[in-house]
Amino acid sequence: MGTALITGPTAGIGLAFARALAARGHDLVLVARDASRLDAVAAELRGAYGVGVEVVPADLSSETEPVEKRLRDTSAPVDLLVNNAGFALRKPFLVNDVADEEQMLDVLVRAVLRLTHAALPGMIERGHGAVVNVSSVAGWVPRGTYSAAKAWATSFSEGLAPQLAGTGVRVMALAPGYTRTEFHDRAEMDMSSLPSWLWLDADALVKTALRDLDRGKDVSVPGTAYKVAAAALPLLPRRLVRSVGQRHPAGRQGYRRRR
Repeated sequence: MGTALITGPTAGIGLAFARALAARGHDLVLVARDASRLDAVAAELRGAYGVGVEVVPADLSSETEPVEKRLRDTSAPVDLLVNNAGFALRKPFLVNDVADEEQMLDVLVRAVLRLTHAALPGMIERGHGAVVNVSSVAGWVPRGTYSAAKAWATSFSEGLAPQLAGTGVRVMALAPGYTRTEFHDRAEMDMSSLPSWLWLDADALVKTALRDLDRGKDVSVPGTAYKVAAAALPLLPRRLVRSVGQRHPAGRQGYRRRR
């Protein structure tokens, strides 16, 4: 089944991808900042699925080179790259420290760009392979750097499709909505007011994503509610769409002049 490299695989969507791909028989290369947590997940996956699991500890906000090197290693080629690593900031742009905004942009955009650029030439030469860039439905709703970065990820992925025509290699953007992971807790966002029907399950989401990848889709949007949102939001007046963004817990925190 080949080898899959997953960034951010220690929890949430990334861990769901790791388990699903291991169950399919893929060997894995796991990339995350927390080396001890990475080792624990690798041991779990080896024991549960009997697949080979490598670990590459790396902070993608500052060091993509070790991961790029692994993606270019022709002696152990990577057939599937899942760019999943990411995080959000609770406060709005004007309140955040600019260094935190830059760090988020480095993980959500720069790392995705560099790792995709490292992976694709080898895949094209071998005549098969795929890249999944985990974006978000938030990319259709203007709400600061996070939404802008996710809009970029979707557009970037779609834009590669014509360049890859006839190569046997695919790139797909995965654009989920709210998913039950530790993502919002780590950002210290209070999501208690969100209706339960808007929450997605990470394992079900990944099942949909892999099915859509097998079917050759350029963009995968799991969940009926989010499929409707993704289709409708580009058609709505921009003023209305902006107001939707302000209803998000992060969007409701307005700028306060620092004293």
